[in-house]
Amino acid sequence: MTDLATDAQAAFSGTREVDPRYRLDEAALDRWMAAHVEAYAGPLTIRQFKGGQSNPTYELVTPGAAYVLRRKPPGVLLPSAHAVDREFTVISALHAQGYPVARPYALCTDDGVIGSMFYVMARVEGRVLWDLKLPGMEPAERRAIFEAQTDALADLHRFDPAAIGLSDYGKPGNYFARQVGRWTKQYKASEIDPIPEMDRLIAFLPEGLPPEGPARIVHGDFRLDNLMMANDGPQVRAVLDWELSTLGDPMADFSYLLIGWVLPPTVRNGLAGLDLEALGIPTVAETVERYAARSGLQAPGNLDWLMAYNLFRLAAICQGIAGRVRDGTAASAHAVETARQVTPLARAAWSFAEKAGA
Repeated sequence: MTDLATDAQAAFSGTREVDPRYRLDEAALDRWMAAHVEAYAGPLTIRQFKGGQSNPTYELVTPGAAYVLRRKPPGVLLPSAHAVDREFTVISALHAQGYPVARPYALCTDDGVIGSMFYVMARVEGRVLWDLKLPGMEPAERRAIFEAQTDALADLHRFDPAAIGLSDYGKPGNYFARQVGRWTKQYKASEIDPIPEMDRLIAFLPEGLPPEGPARIVHGDFRLDNLMMANDGPQVRAVLDWELSTLGDPMADFSYLLIGWVLPPTVRNGLAGLDLEALGIPTVAETVERYAARSGLQAPGNLDWLMAYNLFRLAAICQGIAGRVRDGTAASAHAVETARQVTPLARAAWSFAEKAGA
């Protein structure tokens, strides 16, 4: 059986030569960096990270410092996608509060510099852990990393958005209704072949919307491989990839994290069917208890609907990647494999919808 986590790590880890489709004007970027990035001094070496399904991401290295650049891809884009300016806004606010994110340096909204909007942040040293099973670790090490992951999400959801200057970072109210509508539109915009389970979910999800929760900063893609962990311990050095962040119900984020426990290792690197106790990995119940205690929020009471929603949303995201594969604009060589996950995710989502009363 192919280990999808190992395949993903090979596909995403490290850097490579810049894809010709996403080549930058190095001289123009060097001039912009000199004018906008504190203490910048070239010469500049540019490589592209292998990851970054959505927004092409680059490593910028100078003799004295290393940076990361995230940009909008060129070409025709789905509405509201690739909002690198929003990423810059949220990490700037969180960095000021001491939350673990990369230091943001500057945002460029002038498409004339490298061809599309981008921002530059510090490169954080650490390790990205791709395999939820955390092979080669002792049970205590695994538990500590999973607990640090839960704590980082709980800490994010403790912030009052208005108190840190993010009161207008998302629309107030009707979060799940708007999200179901958004991902339905995104899915339909990228649909290639009909998937019956997706059509059933599109009809079912609006009928079972959960009660409105408190508005918090929602990351939108909070999972282990979007964390930069310390090289020698369980500390979260930086939470990465804020493209889907907004204001909304924190239970959306938390239940999205929990889908790692309900999917098998053959689909999206899941944990279902594994001996969690032997591995030292906390159970869903333990994770719910820890999150609730640290965040001060109530545990979700409608987990089946939330699981159906999150798996539907993930299927819609993967369908968007499939659409970019079709159109030739996908930013990662691993995009084809991701696109193949749409149907398995849709079927998993429908199984939870049935448990929720569909």
